[in-house]
Amino acid sequence: MTPRAAEPVPSHRAPKRRADHGTKLMNRILLIEDDTETAEAILAELGDRGFEMQWSGDGIDGLSRARASSPDAMIVDRMLPGMDGLTVIEALRKDQVRTPVLVLSALGAVDDRVRGLRMGGDDYLTKPFALVELVARIEALLRRPIDCRATTLQVGPLVIDLIERTARRGDRELDLLPREFRLLEYMMRRNDQLLTRAMLLEEVWNYKFVPATTNLIDVHMGRLRHKVDGLREAPLIHNVRGSGFVLRSRQ
Repeated sequence: MTPRAAEPVPSHRAPKRRADHGTKLMNRILLIEDDTETAEAILAELGDRGFEMQWSGDGIDGLSRARASSPDAMIVDRMLPGMDGLTVIEALRKDQVRTPVLVLSALGAVDDRVRGLRMGGDDYLTKPFALVELVARIEALLRRPIDCRATTLQVGPLVIDLIERTARRGDRELDLLPREFRLLEYMMRRNDQLLTRAMLLEEVWNYKFVPATTNLIDVHMGRLRHKVDGLREAPLIHNVRGSGFVLRSRQ
């Protein structure tokens, strides 16, 4: 079938009568799959079993959704338009995102399965597959101890909750816009590292090239610094003149 362009998909919620089947209601699953027929079958099955589903049909969009929504688990097709599934997983692992991932693929050779796991997948399911097996594998991934999946990040007095999408500095709550939250999360995962404007444009804004002139980063960074570094508080976000920015808690 012709892949459908990625678009927001309403959450699929199971009726509460299914709660006694042992699956925790409202675990959030991100499905990145470009085949509409396969995707709709997975969405219907997992939605009916009590999972909150989000769907993307494109690798680039799927990566953006994974970074923004912090799902409890992901199902990622290996062959995707825009960006292949293994590259999506590799990018998340470089961001220190440990969300468990089930890889789907028509490539079932041992070398293919090994590569999928070495690139950061947690399990590998070959197409065609039985939906009941896919459900069992997702449930197994979600039974991992919760401390295997980081849900908060902390750098000095800064703490962000990746599930609730909230941020605090000490006792002060930070009112961040979605892009500001993503920018702060990216910096906290790389605290004490110099982050150039080109890096931020590529990783936070998904730009594939750096415009000749833009103050996009400086404008957003200025707003973020105003919220993070309050009056009479030691600055945490530092501008390295001519190079970029760094987040550090040490003075």
